[in-house]
Amino acid sequence: MATLAVWGAPLQRLSAQDVADLQSEVTLRFAVASDLHYGQPATAYREMTQTILRQLNKFHNEFPLEFCVFNGDLIHNEPMFLQQVKNEFMQISTSWYVTRGNHDMVGLKDWIDVFGYPFNHTVVHQKSLIVLADTSNEKGTYLSPDLEWLKKQLDKGKSYQHVFLFLHIPQAPWTANSVDTPAFFDLLKGYSNVRAVFHGHEHDQDGMRTERAIPYIFDAHVGGNWGTPYRGFRVVELLRDNSFVTYMMNPAEKLKEDKWKIYV
Repeated sequence: MATLAVWGAPLQRLSAQDVADLQSEVTLRFAVASDLHYGQPATAYREMTQTILRQLNKFHNEFPLEFCVFNGDLIHNEPMFLQQVKNEFMQISTSWYVTRGNHDMVGLKDWIDVFGYPFNHTVVHQKSLIVLADTSNEKGTYLSPDLEWLKKQLDKGKSYQHVFLFLHIPQAPWTANSVDTPAFFDLLKGYSNVRAVFHGHEHDQDGMRTERAIPYIFDAHVGGNWGTPYRGFRVVELLRDNSFVTYMMNPAEKLKEDKWKIYV
């Protein structure tokens, strides 16, 4: 079953067929995956990564993706794996972007040398601004994003119909592995075009929270040695009426469909 959420209204149930019927209304589709932990000892990290990349390509061949975001913890502590994981990503048949997680213990120069852009980065797809923000450092500390930088991007992005924000570390104490940054939520309330915020980090979380009508969405994990019993990625489908449908793939089967209504 799927859930229909409208700001200020009770949740409503949608059937899987309802969601399937909306496919002709999709104007933008992207995927989110996180927590590969490439290089973690005593895990099948390369096999797990290649599995998810094959499934992303298979999904893209049937339901074209505009882009994919790997939302942090690409590697497991050791910088030598960063180029290797980038080489794996070169298999992907669509555009892809990355954020840094607390296990991506690399400096700015190494990051730019591998990926070609800094930890804080924005890109544009159609009428949407994609904001990729850093929430850690070379030591792996859990951090708030650079709010001054973020405000500048959101100010520049006011002309875009949709803003999607990607942060590895959750910014509210919803779970044990988060930080508490009230100023982050105070900042976002001034930008009505922020449609959703995506978090990795919490391997056992594949649902969503809401704060001031903005959904904060988790996508479980791709790798590592703990978390949900499946390893998958999340799909987001923006519709013509400015709502969006989102669901998890585990990695070949569709799970947990939710429809969110967005006002513009």
